[in-house]
Amino acid sequence: MNGTEIKPNGRKVLVLGGTGAMGVYLVPELASMGYEVRVVSLDNAVSDHPLIDYVTANGKDDGFLAEILNEKFDAIVDFMLYGTEQFKARCNLLLQNTAHYMFLSTYRVYSGGDVPITENTPRLLDVSTDRDFLATEDYSLFKARQEDILRSSKSGNWTIVRPAITYSKRRFQLVTLEAPVAVARAMRGLPVMVPKEALAVQATMSWAGDAARMFSRLILNPSAYGEHFTLSTAEHHTWGEIAEYYKEIIGLNYVPVDTEDYLNIMGGSPGARYQLAYDRLFQRIVDNSKILRATGLKQQDFMPLRQGLVKELAALPKDTVWPDAGAVWERMDACARTNKA
Repeated sequence: MNGTEIKPNGRKVLVLGGTGAMGVYLVPELASMGYEVRVVSLDNAVSDHPLIDYVTANGKDDGFLAEILNEKFDAIVDFMLYGTEQFKARCNLLLQNTAHYMFLSTYRVYSGGDVPITENTPRLLDVSTDRDFLATEDYSLFKARQEDILRSSKSGNWTIVRPAITYSKRRFQLVTLEAPVAVARAMRGLPVMVPKEALAVQATMSWAGDAARMFSRLILNPSAYGEHFTLSTAEHHTWGEIAEYYKEIIGLNYVPVDTEDYLNIMGGSPGARYQLAYDRLFQRIVDNSKILRATGLKQQDFMPLRQGLVKELAALPKDTVWPDAGAVWERMDACARTNKA
C-alpha cells in the first residue's frame, strides 16, 4: 500500500477469475475507488490491502458459487470461461444475486467488414457464411452465443464488455503468438516466425491498466445497464510495426513466413486457423467513443502502445517461468533450420 487512506464506499464487488491479465489491474483499481472486493481464483493469491480478499476456489463449482452469493454483492465481474450450456444454466443465478452483472466477452465477436469497429459492427455469429466455422465453439462464437443468452433473459441488470487485445505483465501478443513463444524466444535470442500476410494488417492492443479503468467506471453506472461496450484504445498499428517495437525493446528476431507454414508451426488446429483468419487478418481499428462517453475518460488518458510494452516488459522477472510451449518451439526451430538450409 502507498499510505494513502482509502475511504470504503460501502459497496461490494465479487470478481470471478480475477487474477488474470486484466484482473490484476481491475481489482486494485476497484479497491482504490472504495469497493470491498472479493476475488475468486484457483491461484493462491494473498492480499495486503484491507479492501481486497482472495478466495482460492473453483468459481465454476455450483455449490461454492451458491454459497458465496449469499454474501450479497452489489456487482459481479465474471472473467470465467464457460461452455455455452454451462453459462445458460447459471446465467439467471448470477443475474438474480446482484444489482449489476458484468460479462466478459471479446472484440473478436465482430466481423471484418467495418472499419473502424463500433459496437454496431455485425458479429461473426450473425453474418458469417462459413458453415464449418459456425459449427464450432470458437472463442468468438461461444462468447457471442452467451451474449445472446444474457439478452434473452428477463433481467436488464447486465453489461457486456468486449475487450480488444489486452497486454499485461506476462501477457504479450504478436499476431496469434503469446508470450511463452514470442517473448520467451526473443529473450533467448531465438527466431520467431510470424505470418507475413499479417504484417501489413492494422491491429489494436490496449494496456490492461487502461482496460481496467474503463471497466471499473462501468460498474454500477446507470448508462451501462443492458449495454455492450468495446474496451479499447483508439491507437492502432500494423503487426509489422508492433513486431518492430518488440525488436527495439527486447531484440525480437522475427521471420516472416507463408500463412500455411505459420499455421503448421502453430499445430494446424482449426482454432488457430480461425483466430488468424477471422481476427488477426481483419483490419482491427476501433472507434472507442462509446466507452469514453460512458466513463468520462479521454483517449489521451491511455498508455501509448510502445510505452506500455516498455513498462511491462521491463517488469518481467529475469527468472520468469513460462507455460510450456515446447511443441511450437520445436516446429519453429525446425523451420529456422530449413530456412538456413
